[in-house]
Amino acid sequence: MSQSLFSLDDRVVLITGSSQGIGRALASACAQSGAHVVVNARSVDKVDAAVNELTSAGFAASGQVADVTDVDAVETMVAEIESEVGPISGLINNAGIQRRAPFLEFDHADYRYLMEMNLVAPFVVSQAVARRMAEREAGRIVNIGSVQSQLGRPTIVPYTASKGGVELLTRGMCAELGPMGIQVNSIAPGYFATELTAALVNDEEFSAWVANRTPAGRWGEVSELGGAAVFLLSDAASFINGQTLFVDGGMTSVV
Repeated sequence: MSQSLFSLDDRVVLITGSSQGIGRALASACAQSGAHVVVNARSVDKVDAAVNELTSAGFAASGQVADVTDVDAVETMVAEIESEVGPISGLINNAGIQRRAPFLEFDHADYRYLMEMNLVAPFVVSQAVARRMAEREAGRIVNIGSVQSQLGRPTIVPYTASKGGVELLTRGMCAELGPMGIQVNSIAPGYFATELTAALVNDEEFSAWVANRTPAGRWGEVSELGGAAVFLLSDAASFINGQTLFVDGGMTSVV
């Protein structure tokens, strides 16, 4: 099989929430595969740092500072990318948050904000990007879900609900956008070591639970997600649509 099937040469890929953690690793993987990566986050400093890291390594990258829950800001961002960088051929909806609290004590404002970030934002950004993809009858969208779309744990009920919604959002978008030439899939990461999970990684009891619950016996490294994203954005995945690829070390396959 030709390696060119996995190439992202000459493609513009927008990745939301890509200034750190999983998003930054996905940006690096896509850039290494030839894409012009557009880094997005709400912090100017973090976006600049991520873009500088990529361009200093010789990759094509630019930045967009925008709140992906803001419809007007998203529309402006997408229009600027299409005008200044080129047609967006790939979108990764990665931006998201976690909030932890017992279900009976979970703050309603936190619940609404979590849903805005994890479930509303992918809809808003996908809609703005897909309108343009539909005109070209081509495009790839990858939503970042979670093993929590299938597995419940105490203190993260809203997060679980939001990621379950992402999986079904992916299927619904596939049904409607597929006939327009747009493929929509999702990646469901397991437990990955990032800046946002550092406290859990350093919690010996929790890390032992992760190791015992995961056939791979360890936390995932963010670099291990890049291949899945590049694959789903590439021509190698030309007949895959509406699917969720679990990258979880086997966690969802065992009891």
